[in-house]
Amino acid sequence: MKNTTLNDVTSCLSDYDPDALPVRHAQRIINDFITPVGAIEQVALRSALDRVLAADIISPISVPAHDNSAMDGYALRGADLSESSATTLKVIATVYAGRPSGIVPQAGECVRIMTGGVMPEGCDSVIPQEHVASISETAITINPGTIRTGDNRRFAGEDLMAGSAAIAKGKIIRPADLGLIASLGIAEVPVMRRLRVAFFSTGDELRSIGEPLEAGCVYDSNRYTLFGMLTRLGCDIVDMGIVRDDPEALEQALRTACENVDAVITSGGVSVGAADYTKQIMAELGDVTFWKIGMRPGRPLAFGRINSNGKSAFLFGLPGNPVAVMVSFYFFARAALLRMMGAQAPQLLVKARSAGALRKKPGRTEYQRGILSTNEHGEQQVRITGSQGSGILRSMSEANCMVVLHDEQGNVAAGDLVDVILFEGLV
Repeated sequence: MKNTTLNDVTSCLSDYDPDALPVRHAQRIINDFITPVGAIEQVALRSALDRVLAADIISPISVPAHDNSAMDGYALRGADLSESSATTLKVIATVYAGRPSGIVPQAGECVRIMTGGVMPEGCDSVIPQEHVASISETAITINPGTIRTGDNRRFAGEDLMAGSAAIAKGKIIRPADLGLIASLGIAEVPVMRRLRVAFFSTGDELRSIGEPLEAGCVYDSNRYTLFGMLTRLGCDIVDMGIVRDDPEALEQALRTACENVDAVITSGGVSVGAADYTKQIMAELGDVTFWKIGMRPGRPLAFGRINSNGKSAFLFGLPGNPVAVMVSFYFFARAALLRMMGAQAPQLLVKARSAGALRKKPGRTEYQRGILSTNEHGEQQVRITGSQGSGILRSMSEANCMVVLHDEQGNVAAGDLVDVILFEGLV
């Protein structure tokens, strides 16, 4: 079967223009072109944390397995309760959690029961101990209207029925999921193989930490933010360092990465004015396109699939400015990598009121760094961190969210609702 090409995907867009591409179109193209990595491995339950579930978890049992009490109290028959006068019931036994009694109370009888205790046959209600009007060793008295028939009784299978899906394929396994799977008695789970991602920075002006910083040079921060973002995604990462502005060095780096990983991420070298050979080599190695996206920050982006010696990898060529790298990663590469992992990409958008006026021209998407808080009225409010230059990495460190101003939006007045993406869960 013929592999889908980028041209196949972009041909579906009647207004496709690589030199003026809206964010939503770029995201759609990437999503349609990316294919998941299919390899699956079986791991012990504790090793499954933050991994992507490769198949539905089907419950082998009902949870809970029996009707049981939701309270410490007394299990009784609802039919015995009087609506107009106090009801006195004889206490015939005590039922503890994990110790089914086999006792069957008759009319006018009840049992003391602990939380989680199996409901005796015939009993359909539980009155909490603190709601009983009077208690003796052999009887209790209940005032009318204290409880209704069926109160405080948990039904068998109320959480899960045997044979039903407990957790869906594609879920990134979190601590609560570990507990749920353990409650089903399952010791091992199928997960997707970890994604292998290589990354490197390009540019003769870049220096690694520990090297002397000559005039006109800067320390490479992009590899550290990429390291952090990829690690948070649960990828196996290969840091290939800094690749100098040299055609042979770049080609060798791309080939080496391509032959050993599932995806390659570069920073720098794809903007207007960058060396022509960067784009030429990327294009020669595979099916790669170069976009000018209607967004700020992070306008230039390269995307596609490269090949070397029978191996292939998806390529994300990000811009070089530090904030632009992070924004481009979060809004293009991250969703693509999650799709490759077979994961469900969570929706992180919330609404908040802008604390101040924001200037914005319609026709491009802007991502502004913000600080989300609660105002004096208890509403979610967001303010911008200050200067939004794409080289000001400090503003990303100070921010706890990103304000998304969509293509069609213009200026925002103070108090207007805006879309906000929280960093918590994203970063």
